[in-house]
Amino acid sequence: MLHTQVQNISSRKTHSADKRYQLVHTEDDIVSSLELLKILYRCNSLHRWTLLIAPDNIPSKALLDTSSIDSSKLLVLRQRHLINLEYVINSALCKGNFAAVITWTDIVSEQQLARFKLVDSDTELFCFTRTSGHEASVVAH
Repeated sequence: MLHTQVQNISSRKTHSADKRYQLVHTEDDIVSSLELLKILYRCNSLHRWTLLIAPDNIPSKALLDTSSIDSSKLLVLRQRHLINLEYVINSALCKGNFAAVITWTDIVSEQQLARFKLVDSDTELFCFTRTSGHEASVVAH
């Protein structure tokens, strides 16, 4: 049986007290996929879009279907297809049509995260980051 330790989602404040995002610490791709499915499932119940700005290793449509996630509410953009990443994320945060924006720290830097317009936005911003086994156990406590 596969044993994985699912990490807690930790809030992390950026330079301004008004700007917040969720930094999701995971050890590997399997844990990342499990956490992503949890977030997608939760956002799916809000009856709004979810924007996933992703690397190439995202869950398949079959996996989304078996997890009861409506893939018709999921907008997936690959990093390599974006010209202006900050504009796309800020637009999604400001329009009010999205339950969440999900990305990875190897796509968006912490400096970019600090500049996003989260004030007066009810859209959640999740950013996955890879941590080593030792760091992940510290984060989970």
